[in-house]
Amino acid sequence: MTTAVPTRRLGPHGPEVPTFALGSWNIWDRISRDEAIALVLRAQQASAAFFDVGNYNMGPHAEGARTDILFGEIVREAGLLREDYLLCGKLWLWDYPNTSFADWMRESLDRIGIEQADCIVVGDHMAPVDIRQVVDVQAEIDAGRFQSWGINNWPYEEALLALDFAEAEGLTAPAFAQLKYGLARRSMAEGTYYGELFRQGRMSLQASDIFEGGILVGKTRPQRKIGADVGGIREAIIDSWPRVQEIAVEAEATPAQLNIAYCLANPATANVLFGASSVAQLDDALGAFDVLERVGAERLRELCADLWVDRDVNPDGTWAPPAS
Repeated sequence: MTTAVPTRRLGPHGPEVPTFALGSWNIWDRISRDEAIALVLRAQQASAAFFDVGNYNMGPHAEGARTDILFGEIVREAGLLREDYLLCGKLWLWDYPNTSFADWMRESLDRIGIEQADCIVVGDHMAPVDIRQVVDVQAEIDAGRFQSWGINNWPYEEALLALDFAEAEGLTAPAFAQLKYGLARRSMAEGTYYGELFRQGRMSLQASDIFEGGILVGKTRPQRKIGADVGGIREAIIDSWPRVQEIAVEAEATPAQLNIAYCLANPATANVLFGASSVAQLDDALGAFDVLERVGAERLRELCADLWVDRDVNPDGTWAPPAS
């Protein structure tokens, strides 16, 4: 089994990062301190110490308000130095521009107890925003608070505007897109819109929510809050679970390994963001690399072809079913 996670570049001008990124939402507050310490130490040992940590003090995920504080405490108790791990933060647009990027970053970093992130993701917004204004995160980069940035589930037109405006103005363009992507949700990442940006090399893909809140690893009726059901396809995804099991058996993989291997088979994917709440889950995930090598990218795509649930959902990022 793979013991060290390989790296890929997170976008054309982004850093070299592990192909695993470990999420924090509904993780650190659901496991014991000893379990959390063991998990971050195992991630470091496996060269997978890349953590996505958001400041959730407002907006739809405000119940996770201690996520970043807990993470900071855990890595310190684990004895990890800042250079021992990579961190991707979040700049949410829920209260933008009332809350400035400088204020948000200062609070977020203070809560973790560090001085800078390695990269950040500019998250979604509840009301229309001026994308040109959003793109000007250059002041935060110049201040040393992070080095590169990406976007989270933005509609394609906003992503294209951000890229074009940044390049025209000599600003740092978004290097990657964090999109919902996996065995079931593929249209946004593989379609003619974002897919073309990836093929052109203008951005890379960070696959997120790949397990659909646990549905695609067997937790078909999650008891905790999970990600938004864009496109209204969740019941169809739940119905696909028996087929996921069949394909996993055929590929001699666990369902988690099948999910991760499928995402990594896409050349656009820089890394896969998922939640692991135990060392055992992370160790299981490491087997995805062996599955990908043994089965091959082309065969994986063939095996999983009929699991594509959202093929009739607009691939431009608007996530609305086409008019009948």
